[in-house]
Amino acid sequence: MASFFNPTAAAPYPLSRSKVELFLDCPRCFYLDRRLGIARIDNMAFTLNLAVDHLLKKEFDFFRSRNEPHPAMTMFGVDAVPYRHKDLNVWRDTRTGIRALHSASNIEAFGLVDDVWQNTDGSLSIVDYKATSTGAPIVLDGRDGYKRQLEFYQWLFRRNNFDVSDTAYLVFVNATRDRDMFDRSLEFVFSIHDYKGSDAWVEDALMGAKECLMRDVAPPSTDTCEWCIYRREAKAVEQ
Repeated sequence: MASFFNPTAAAPYPLSRSKVELFLDCPRCFYLDRRLGIARIDNMAFTLNLAVDHLLKKEFDFFRSRNEPHPAMTMFGVDAVPYRHKDLNVWRDTRTGIRALHSASNIEAFGLVDDVWQNTDGSLSIVDYKATSTGAPIVLDGRDGYKRQLEFYQWLFRRNNFDVSDTAYLVFVNATRDRDMFDRSLEFVFSIHDYKGSDAWVEDALMGAKECLMRDVAPPSTDTCEWCIYRREAKAVEQ
């Protein structure tokens, strides 16, 4: 059940990472969603991606149980092991996630992490899995949403008093297309990309989100929001 914002409520308002990303993408869509209950139409579920994500977690958990690095970590020079913690499944659970109260905005921010690795110095690195299929080289340039996702999780873990490294990792598994037949299986190529993040923007974003939700009317949209452009153009045609 959706948790819509009530400006008179005293309790902290729960806000997910994806909704903070929505605010950054378009404050108007964010307001319509969280304040008025008018959400963007959901995309179809990427069930294959979800299956890959599930299997990756099981695979990394196997090496976690042995306190050993995954072979791909060794291959790409990551000097760490999958982190063992009693709350890992809580952090991954859609009903809970990892949470932190931002007292200045009275927002309880939360998110779901794919993985956490522990470096040799004891610090933690946030990890996210990405499944794709492309013949082009995988680069992080232009993937600002992925970077903000890692930074938001870094902020959450730091607010929970964990020693978090600025260096996070994106694990890409790329389904190859150069086989002669499907033959009821896909082959994936691993790659691990490190990213040095900064969570300095998170608190300003939470304050901005709260100020947006406290408005009496919806704010203007961003110029590039395809959803708002569609609404305007559809309304103009209907009239």
